[in-house]
Amino acid sequence: MFDVIPAIDLRDGRCVRLLGGDFGRETIFSSSPLDVAREWERVGATRLHIVDLDGARGGAPAQLGLVAKLVAAVHIPLQFGGGLRSLASVKAALECGVERVVLGTAAIGSAQGGAARAFRLECLRRYPERIVISLDARNGKLAIKGWIEDTALNAFCFARQLRDEGFQRIVYTDIRRDGALSGPNVDHIQRLTQIAGLSVVASGGMSSIGDLIAVREVGAEAAIVGQALYTGQISLPDAKAQLCAEPRRSPEPC
Repeated sequence: MFDVIPAIDLRDGRCVRLLGGDFGRETIFSSSPLDVAREWERVGATRLHIVDLDGARGGAPAQLGLVAKLVAAVHIPLQFGGGLRSLASVKAALECGVERVVLGTAAIGSAQGGAARAFRLECLRRYPERIVISLDARNGKLAIKGWIEDTALNAFCFARQLRDEGFQRIVYTDIRRDGALSGPNVDHIQRLTQIAGLSVVASGGMSSIGDLIAVREVGAEAAIVGQALYTGQISLPDAKAQLCAEPRRSPEPC
């Protein structure tokens, strides 16, 4: 069943959103991420997406203590990313109780092969079913290090390589659309969902229930939503009800 996953982005212990990944364009939505997590669960969330922005920029998780409190505060699974660039940090995050870890920079590197490939394959070997690769892109090219550094890697070619290596799930974020309420990059998401054997979670730009329906129709298994939920542009209960009621090309039970 298609899932709508609220995002909780952590910076200095607060729940924030960045516009287009720009740390200088931050909106603070709450000083209590625990209250935010509980509220998303109360209104129907079945999973939460947690990002340690300080960790993503600094290169190592900075808020695992808070992540552990988030795990304890709710009864739904969490997926977590941000600064997970070593086996030790991946292990520590999983020991906090998150269901999945989301790997970016260290799993991608600035070129295919080498240390990045060895790292992600070792993570997959140790923790099968619990590793998600985050592909964050500008104009189809991957960015790393908290979206600060661009690479020459093609997101679609890299996604096929991940599938061939045995990875089953990616999160795809169009960086320029993230937090902008400008609509998702449906064309890019569709190209990725056409890679057989790879589940795609869409992220970036979700601004309406129509956007959620659009990414579901091209094959995404879920959508991560941040800004639109926090501003009230999307109501989570309404989104879940309409998605369940709206006919789908490939019907699935509600």
